[in-house]
Amino acid sequence: MLSEQKKKAEEKMNKAIEVLRKEFTSLRTGRASLGMLDGITVDFYGTPTPLSGVSNMAMPDARMITIQPWDAKMLGEIEKAILKSDVGITPSNDGKIIRLGIPPLTEERRHQIVKHAKKLAEDARVAVRNIRRDVNDDIKKKSKDKNAHVSEDEIKKLQDEIQKTTDSYIMKIDDLLAHKEKEIMTV
Repeated sequence: MLSEQKKKAEEKMNKAIEVLRKEFTSLRTGRASLGMLDGITVDFYGTPTPLSGVSNMAMPDARMITIQPWDAKMLGEIEKAILKSDVGITPSNDGKIIRLGIPPLTEERRHQIVKHAKKLAEDARVAVRNIRRDVNDDIKKKSKDKNAHVSEDEIKKLQDEIQKTTDSYIMKIDDLLAHKEKEIMTV
């Protein structure tokens, strides 16, 4: 029973880390990244479809993304979707391919992005701590159950293990943030 609690906690904490990684990929770093376009959906004949579902996307160099729609009629829709998104890049269209030139970030914009990254990391830390709290509450409830037959030493040991696990996931979040911060601030 108690080891199941620990496994569930680790699974949930891993999910929190994965969510953070995914959110970090959508942050602009001054370099082209297809992850920047992940949240963009295009109206594909009345159906909202991810950009990757209606086109081929490529990065010919570090500051350029090209989008080649499978259907040439989609060029206008893709441009509209990119302009409506918060990517902050104006697309250029030559009739066949949409090009997104990634301008270098200003120092002020870099600091804003780092600030946003720190907020995302703090949200992940809070999620991990909430998982710890929920597991500890669950352990306390089960320890009060007369049929559980769990000693106080076992409960204390598991709570210590959950705390160590929480600390290790917080360290992973801090490492991810440090890496992303360095990536954003690199000119």
